[in-house]
Amino acid sequence: MSFNRRNFLRLSAVSGTALALGPAFWRNAYSAPAQPGPSPYGAISGSADANGVRLPAGFSSRIIARSGSKVANTGYTWHGAPDGGACFPVSGGGWIYTSNSEKSLGTGGVSAIKFDAGGTIVGAYRILSNTTSNCAGGPTPWGTWLSCEEYSGGRVWECDPTKASQGVVRSALGTFAHEAVAVDSDDYRLYLTEDSTSGRFYRFTPSSYPSLASGTLEAARVSGNPLTGATVTWVPVSASKPASQQSNASQTTVFNGGEGCWYDRGTVYFTTKGDNRVWAYTPASSRLEIIYDDNLYPSSPLTGVDNVTVSSSGDIFVAEDGGDLQICIITPSRVVAPLLQLVGHNRSEITGPAFSPDGKRLYFSSQRGTSGSSSGGITFEVTGPFRT
Repeated sequence: MSFNRRNFLRLSAVSGTALALGPAFWRNAYSAPAQPGPSPYGAISGSADANGVRLPAGFSSRIIARSGSKVANTGYTWHGAPDGGACFPVSGGGWIYTSNSEKSLGTGGVSAIKFDAGGTIVGAYRILSNTTSNCAGGPTPWGTWLSCEEYSGGRVWECDPTKASQGVVRSALGTFAHEAVAVDSDDYRLYLTEDSTSGRFYRFTPSSYPSLASGTLEAARVSGNPLTGATVTWVPVSASKPASQQSNASQTTVFNGGEGCWYDRGTVYFTTKGDNRVWAYTPASSRLEIIYDDNLYPSSPLTGVDNVTVSSSGDIFVAEDGGDLQICIITPSRVVAPLLQLVGHNRSEITGPAFSPDGKRLYFSSQRGTSGSSSGGITFEVTGPFRT
């Protein structure tokens, strides 16, 4: 796997600037978890557009791929069960959207769609094949995609999104039911979630960052009340089996159904579906808090929390698996509101939310579409006046 130093330096510089201006201030200013309120984008429309998407005024959608069909302007057939995704800039102003395939028994993997500077699709191809249940994952600052397998023998694969290729397994990141991974480019560590009712929250410290060939894997131990601000210490665990199966399991904390994970400006955000919570961990202070819990506000629009991403404005975007099939926003002022909703996708889930490098386009998929089948996946692009 080649190391893209130019992307690494550029993205690190952006991260450093954002850290200085980032949303750390609101964590201190607002201690209560997010509660329902008006969206900064206004209410979503009362009816869906031609693509089955309810959107606020000023936003529009297009379908960029359907499972089993050729991607426009290419000869490539889009994969089934599209899941986690991310965007990567390319020279000339274009970008690439990567998408996992959560298909089982060695039929999963990752595909990529390439766009030019104007948003026209100019290519599509496979960047990982013959893997199992590729659920979520995460981008790296050096321009690769980490694809996570969600089953008991699951591993993390590092993929090159720029060309048709085969990823490299990163065994040091552990063998368990992986969900997502986020890279802390300031502290040079990775954070991983485990999709299990007895899952853990993990930290990986590479021996020689940014190489992921070797390093130390640890699981979180939480002390205190996360609703008011707890602290985390880290317990070393074996990469060959999850913390829940080890003799030191009692020393680590259970997170019920770990889902999406995203690093932004000094904070690691992650979700747990078993209790419908969104968490924020601050590595610099070892502070952990719950910034959203649907049990606190029965009227909240956000349930079935799943994949997560953060926009350049510091808004957190959370996709629903179930619920009302919405992507909801949590603002820095801790207001939660729906951004969009899929209509007619009752047997599906929303996956893979990711912004284009300029922040003007949001990509995501309906994993099983309107048919409820893994072969019926639909991948969308939404364009509009996103806050930057």
